[in-house]
Amino acid sequence: MLLDEAPEFPRAVLDALRQPLESGRITVHRAAGAAEFPARCQVLLAANPCPCGNAGDRQQPCECTPAAVRRYLGRISGPLLDRMDLRVRVPRVTTGHIRAGDGSTPTTAEARLVVERARARMTDRLQGTGWTRNAEVAGSWLRTPGHSDPGATKQLDQALDRGTLTMREWDRAMRVAWTLADLQDADRPGERHVLEALALRSAL
Repeated sequence: MLLDEAPEFPRAVLDALRQPLESGRITVHRAAGAAEFPARCQVLLAANPCPCGNAGDRQQPCECTPAAVRRYLGRISGPLLDRMDLRVRVPRVTTGHIRAGDGSTPTTAEARLVVERARARMTDRLQGTGWTRNAEVAGSWLRTPGHSDPGATKQLDQALDRGTLTMREWDRAMRVAWTLADLQDADRPGERHVLEALALRSAL
């Protein structure tokens, strides 16, 4: 599900996604009772960097005040952002980007093989746990000693102690780190995978 121009949606609508994203279930309440439905899906939020769309662009000057930028991006609440595993800044596409292809980008078929191999690793590792994907793994499993290289979570632990990272974000970053390890045929996440996962959560 893609929500384009996400800050233009009413904040109440966006925040209604928080619980389904956390639990993978959605409950609809009516006067006669309640019904629960599965709601585990991929959710993508797309947003401009500011109301005019030029913040951070070296070619087109931004016309927005800092307060206007904060108000605009503040329409996506912190608790909702907590539930977004990846935050990627996408630069403006130019003809230079289009023509600069050097052949290093994998084809769709090549990428599919890498993903299928990573999914197979996940399935084998999680067999008998009741989970089939890294996204489903409980935080208690992620935090069990031996489920990452020694010292790999140092940066996550320090951020948690400083209060710059929530426990939910810690768990989500480790799930991404596990996926990165699977994609690179590693037995478990190392420090490099954890740092990459943190960078992907920081729009760097």
